[in-house]
Amino acid sequence: MSPSQQPEDRPRHVITPRSVRAVEREEGLLFPLSIEETKTLVRAALDEDAAFNDITTIATVRSDRRTHATLVARQPGVIAGVLLAIEAFRQLDDAMTVRVDAEDSTRVGAATPVLFLTGKARCLLSAERVALNFMQHLSGIATLTRHYVDLVEGTGARILDTRKTIPGWRRLEKFAVRAGGGKNHRYNLAAGVLIKDNHLAAVDGDIALAVQRARELAPPGTKIEVECDRKEQVERAISARADIIMLDNMTLDAMRECVALVDGRATVEASGGVTRDRVRAIAETGVDWISVGALTHSAPALDLALDFDP
Repeated sequence: MSPSQQPEDRPRHVITPRSVRAVEREEGLLFPLSIEETKTLVRAALDEDAAFNDITTIATVRSDRRTHATLVARQPGVIAGVLLAIEAFRQLDDAMTVRVDAEDSTRVGAATPVLFLTGKARCLLSAERVALNFMQHLSGIATLTRHYVDLVEGTGARILDTRKTIPGWRRLEKFAVRAGGGKNHRYNLAAGVLIKDNHLAAVDGDIALAVQRARELAPPGTKIEVECDRKEQVERAISARADIIMLDNMTLDAMRECVALVDGRATVEASGGVTRDRVRAIAETGVDWISVGALTHSAPALDLALDFDP
């Protein structure tokens, strides 16, 4: 990245490093797409918006006009998707200079600058919506995740996402969850075993048999999780030596009772009926994980905007 000139006492920021397998790593926040994947995704978005044939901008703005612009947060939140925004601007103007003031996972307040850009005015205008669409959606997920994480602070419970993601966007949305301080649940159906009620129905409710079959088929080391909606199922899951026990749509009292029953012999996850008003009380039952589908399927976009210098 070619940063624009900045005062000597202002730190120069860097953008999130890329890694193809970021969602499976715990040692740091890594962007989940490769360079080529990022370019391809962003190019498709620019083509969808006809950014290379922006007739309004072409008609009104001289081709040699250069300008400065600042991408700013209009409301408090957590930033995610910086690389995608930069790529959108760079595909229209590969000489554009960019200074990153708020890296992915950075908490920002209202009116906080995120990116400072200098380049061709036409290119900034034509890439603006695509850049904002990427960042507003991912930053919205990161912001909602951080809110849930803050609500359970000090309890020891971790906030997890689910597979309720936009098709084709899972790596990015799970990345945004991590940018907000959350933890990723299994990435896909091959990444772990989760025996749910419909699976149990296929074996006449026999949890021991379902776990046994899963251990025989799954690769060594694969975690086996069982969804339980009553205490009796939890007892059977413990006897079957499940690694993770999901308490599905249980009352707070039932969760406390099941946590005591498990007594550290398995990871305990709470799922279903998790809202911002209830999540703290769920965490205080002693569960280890709380999975929240809303992080990805219902997160409102973070209000971001691109302000041009006069």
